[in-house]
Amino acid sequence: MLHISRLTHRRAAASLARSSKLLQRCKSTSAQDAVRSLRGGDRLHGYTVKRVVEIPELMTTGVSLEHDKTGAQHCHYAREDSNNTFSVMFRTTPMDSTGVPHILEHTTLCGSQKYPVRDPFFKMLNRTLATFMNAMTASDWTLYPFSTQNQKDYENLMSVYLDAVFFPQLRELDFSQEGWRLEHEDPNNSESPIIFKGVVYNEMKGVFSDSLNIFMQAVQNKLMPNHTYGVISGGDPPAITDLTWQQLKDFHHSHYHPTNSKFTTYGDLPLERHLELINGNYLEKFDRINIDTRVPLQQRWSEPRAARITCPHDPTASEKQTIVSASFLLSEISDVFESFTMNVISTLLTDGETSPFYQALLEANIGSDYAPLTGYQEQMKEAVFSVGLRGIHSDDVDKVKDIITATFDKVISEGFDQKNIDALLHRLELGLKHQARNFGLNMALNLASVWNHDGDPMLALQINNHITRFRQAMADNPNFLQDKVKEHFKDNQHCLVTTMEPDKDFEEGRTKEEAERLKRHVSQLTTSDCKNIFDTGKKLLEKQMSPEDLDCLPTIHLHEIERGIKPEPVETIELGGVPVQKCEAPTNGVSYLTMISNLASVSDDLKPYVPLFCNVITKMGAGDYDYKSLSQDIDLYTGGLSAGVHVKAHHTDDNTYEQGLMFSSYCLDRNLEKMLGLWTDVFTRPDLKDNERFLTLVNMTAAEMSSSIVNMGHSFAISHSRAGLTPTGFLQEQFGGMTQVELLNSIVGGEQESVFKVVDQMEKIGKCLLNKSNLRVAVNTTPESMGTTLRSVEGFLSSLPGDNSSSNFLTKDTEYKVTESQTQFERPFSVNYMGKSFLTVPYTHEDFPRLRVLAKLMWAKFLHREIREKGGAYGSGAVCSDGVFSLFSYRDPNSLKTLEVFDEAVKWLCRGDYTHGDVDEAKLSVFQETDTPVTPGKIGMTRFTGGVTDEMKQTMRDQLFQVSKNDVTTVALRYLKKGQRSNAVSFLGPANESVQEDKKWKIIKN
Repeated sequence: MLHISRLTHRRAAASLARSSKLLQRCKSTSAQDAVRSLRGGDRLHGYTVKRVVEIPELMTTGVSLEHDKTGAQHCHYAREDSNNTFSVMFRTTPMDSTGVPHILEHTTLCGSQKYPVRDPFFKMLNRTLATFMNAMTASDWTLYPFSTQNQKDYENLMSVYLDAVFFPQLRELDFSQEGWRLEHEDPNNSESPIIFKGVVYNEMKGVFSDSLNIFMQAVQNKLMPNHTYGVISGGDPPAITDLTWQQLKDFHHSHYHPTNSKFTTYGDLPLERHLELINGNYLEKFDRINIDTRVPLQQRWSEPRAARITCPHDPTASEKQTIVSASFLLSEISDVFESFTMNVISTLLTDGETSPFYQALLEANIGSDYAPLTGYQEQMKEAVFSVGLRGIHSDDVDKVKDIITATFDKVISEGFDQKNIDALLHRLELGLKHQARNFGLNMALNLASVWNHDGDPMLALQINNHITRFRQAMADNPNFLQDKVKEHFKDNQHCLVTTMEPDKDFEEGRTKEEAERLKRHVSQLTTSDCKNIFDTGKKLLEKQMSPEDLDCLPTIHLHEIERGIKPEPVETIELGGVPVQKCEAPTNGVSYLTMISNLASVSDDLKPYVPLFCNVITKMGAGDYDYKSLSQDIDLYTGGLSAGVHVKAHHTDDNTYEQGLMFSSYCLDRNLEKMLGLWTDVFTRPDLKDNERFLTLVNMTAAEMSSSIVNMGHSFAISHSRAGLTPTGFLQEQFGGMTQVELLNSIVGGEQESVFKVVDQMEKIGKCLLNKSNLRVAVNTTPESMGTTLRSVEGFLSSLPGDNSSSNFLTKDTEYKVTESQTQFERPFSVNYMGKSFLTVPYTHEDFPRLRVLAKLMWAKFLHREIREKGGAYGSGAVCSDGVFSLFSYRDPNSLKTLEVFDEAVKWLCRGDYTHGDVDEAKLSVFQETDTPVTPGKIGMTRFTGGVTDEMKQTMRDQLFQVSKNDVTTVALRYLKKGQRSNAVSFLGPANESVQEDKKWKIIKN
């Protein structure tokens, strides 16, 4: 626990005395008012105020400060938002691909001077109410951010983070665990083979199992080869094994100093307190140093270049697996207006159905989707624009290159459609009013790169000024945008055309390289080295298993948590024969509309096609609109019209559920009638007969879903493992799991005529769903706008076909049979994604809160240690959902061994080898989850989508407080112990001999 009166040093106390007059002046009704009273030159807790800036479009007051003693930069954004954010960032510029900044990011969080326990970062996840905690490494910066709504929690986390980055222990064993090491496959058996292990090592093997990641990394390295962007900051597995512990420590010494740091604080907590703690406990212990981590400008080319690379062949995809893209190096991102302008141009060029490249590239139907990195990228010192196609035939590479050139020429000649420009500016206006989750965190992340390269982050936030300047530039020069396109693309010689083609021997070559590299390492070992490797492995294992005294870590206690929920002011009325839930909320002049149409009337043979229907229904034509003009008006008047599958188990019965289609949109209050008019056209006059347009959308949908597997493999594994346990799980897997991937691949892999036949399925689904029968609606808007909004919604609903909406939206499946299974999806990966699920109980059952606590306890006290620390996987977890309890791991070098860990975890729970304090920490993690801030547009949505009332939430909260250690042991025995309840296992990963030899396993290869 931090107490400033106890920890403040003399110099900080003196600073406080000098600032007393200033603090009196700053005393005000709110933290934001206190910041507004500051002036440039004011001195505060060892800092000097540089300037104070009002950012009215974000309802924010910004203040820029510099730490007098070290030169550390600090930007504070005062806003009436209780979800406060903190981050500290260092410019980190590696000159090789050993992954040193990435491994350092991991290792700093493994113990520090003040918190010398093993892995305090992960330990804190169970001792905090943080709404976000993480650390991340980019190409040239490393950022440590968190968010929380609790002031004590904020100060606790700030202490842990700052001690980690400025005073880490950087122990060799931690480097070995997080980075890489040579170790026996079985650390307890010196006769077992020596292999490579390490969390980051396996993480990056997983990253580069994805062909799209291979492509994106190659573009950066080859477009900007001269300095830090020419290497892989996250680490290339073949290079990671060259990194030494000393090099890691040297990199920390040269980069993690306050002089090279930038701090961000955000929210409604007082700035003075932040500065007092940061200076008094950390920065005043350092002096300013001479350090230059600036990235030089890339030397410009005199002519364009080309690069060819290869990637793994995907046997489950079509033969069209080639990617080609043109990338252009642009201006420095520190020029924030130029970046704004190029962002606008990029969006006009590539976004939406009426953009030039969408029409020229995607509608040509020679590829499945845009190439990775398409659009404007401003994460590095100089921005990059890329455009290209993926999923093309290798014979079409030159055709794509010619289309790109011709499209730029056409834009330079004809310019952009003014309606597209107006729509984009509207989206900017709406984006300023729409309140997204984790506003402060997103602000810190979005500003990281521009600030890292000494741009002005507060200037970057002044969107209204940029819009005004942009409009003036357009008025002064009608060819302003065309001139920019010519300058940056037509006349820009720093252009790289990258082509990537699949290689069926790629994975074999990668496996062979790792084997040869391992052989080289092992061949150089002496007898003494081998003994040391075995002894070190044992020592690491002992360290991982040793109990720890965590009393040094700060914590939030259960008695400090609110006992009551925050009631959600919702009311259900009937309009036009349809039930409408209304919620008055501070939506900042934005109206939110959500509708659910029941799927029960859709026949079983059509249901697999419903997700595809969701992806096309608002992207085809409707009413008098073709798809292009519909897209324009959607952008001009709304934040988008979207549709998605909704499947939700009933809170009292696993075999009762709702299946529906959820339609959602939002708009500025002034555009409500326009938004409802668009929905009227979609519901009453959809045009699903454009076969070529449908083909484009199907190709894009299939490509997007297939590419999500590598990044979300554990989600697919969990989904498939749940499919045989409950009817809800079955439908969710059909709609969003591997079954849906296989369906989409079969559609796009067939003849075009077979694709067009699916259009008939779309029309049949539309007739079932696009009416007000079995429809219900939710509206969130301000009290001032609610009356007008409801009258407009009533008019919209009255215009829809169908009978009055039924009050029964539930389906009860009395014939569902539970099926246990063991399934592997064989994929060309270097790592595995594991999932195991158990049949349990619904939301309102008394054991549900106990299982929620058990899930957090199981991860924190067993799975994390066994699967990540010892097993080397990037991550693992346990999750309790309606009727099902699931275990998972991701980017995991192990498969069957991890399943054994799952079994051991259950035995551990059943034995009760944990303390009452451990259970309390797990409860804290659950409250962290349940108390996440809800944005105004989402208030009441748990009631609307799942029928969960405030009373149910309060009962759940009361029960969570009451969960005991005995309760956790009881539910482990009741639901997870072998033989007690049905369970199923699924995983995605490379070919596995042990699985192939075991006939209990079903192996799916395509």
